[in-house]
Amino acid sequence: MELKPDPTRAALAERAAAGEVRRQSRLFSERMLLRILPEVVPCALVVLNAQRQIVFANDRFMDLAYPGKRRDQVYGLRPGEALGCIHANESLDGCGTTEFCSTCGAVGAILASQQGQAEVRECRILRGETSEALDLRVWASPVEVEGESFSVFAALDISHEKRRQALERIFLHDIHNVACGLSWCIGFLDKAGPQERGRHLDDIRRLCRELNEEIGAQRTLLRAESGELVFTQTKFGTLDLLNEAIDLYRSHPVAQGRALCLDERAQDATVVSDRVLLLRVVCNLIKNALEACREGQAVTVGCTANSETAEFWVHNAGFMPREVQLQIFQRSFSTKGLGRGLGTYSVRLLTERYLKGSVSFTSSAEFGTTFRVRCPATAVF
Repeated sequence: MELKPDPTRAALAERAAAGEVRRQSRLFSERMLLRILPEVVPCALVVLNAQRQIVFANDRFMDLAYPGKRRDQVYGLRPGEALGCIHANESLDGCGTTEFCSTCGAVGAILASQQGQAEVRECRILRGETSEALDLRVWASPVEVEGESFSVFAALDISHEKRRQALERIFLHDIHNVACGLSWCIGFLDKAGPQERGRHLDDIRRLCRELNEEIGAQRTLLRAESGELVFTQTKFGTLDLLNEAIDLYRSHPVAQGRALCLDERAQDATVVSDRVLLLRVVCNLIKNALEACREGQAVTVGCTANSETAEFWVHNAGFMPREVQLQIFQRSFSTKGLGRGLGTYSVRLLTERYLKGSVSFTSSAEFGTTFRVRCPATAVF
């Protein structure tokens, strides 16, 4: 089942006419108190009409949405459209009307405010052109002006807070666990006989690889998000890359009790791309697939290529519920706990922004889940 938005709507599609939006905007712009108060609020703030269209925006919202542009360019838009959410234009009816919007914290808060409730939620947005991820804490409250109902919607960028949580998870949890394992193995070396010493040395080498992988993955992600990552193209074979990825994870703890193998349909081809980044992408998909399947199940990895495009895929027998599918590429979303939703987000970021490719997946109870990464097979300038 390929992930595509369907006609299911989270919110009504109807919009107010442009003249009505201008009239509603004047209700706020012509009142000094209503015009000044939003500017002293330390977060982005807009006022929405009953159709969820922006009729007033403060400077902080303009900085977040459209730096350097005029307010009248956002009036009449809905929040997701102004913020550049990748799902805002997947339906002709716009922000709030696709199936993806049913999991959006901003849409949920706004709809609650239209029912007379003040609501606080979190919202994750991927911006289309840059694949930039925004983590927002959002507030929505009902307000009445001259007998008309509006919603005051505020958003605070908490992306740095989410990144801090991810770093804490990496260094205080995962890397701490690896360091404890290293300490345990080293402690046994002095007491071990020749055969046991060799086994413990193998464990130490494996743990060192895991440590380097964790640190390297986080460093790559931070550089990718800041635009500091350097894209370096080399010529390499697709099967060599896949076999290296398989070797890296075959003895990884996450692979325990699971098979990891090369798909017999995999084709060998020579491509020109950034081998280090592509290996990182494939390794992330392999790790996610191993975590998603049960003991006794298998993860298969494969590739095809022609003169223009190379495609890599990773398959496992697990099935993702629809709610998970709708959020799988969002930065902070995870089924594994707080701060652990970086794998598929980084896959998309690296593939689209740096490898100039695309990532997609299919998932069904009958056929399992397959992630596919497509990228140019020749040099990208």
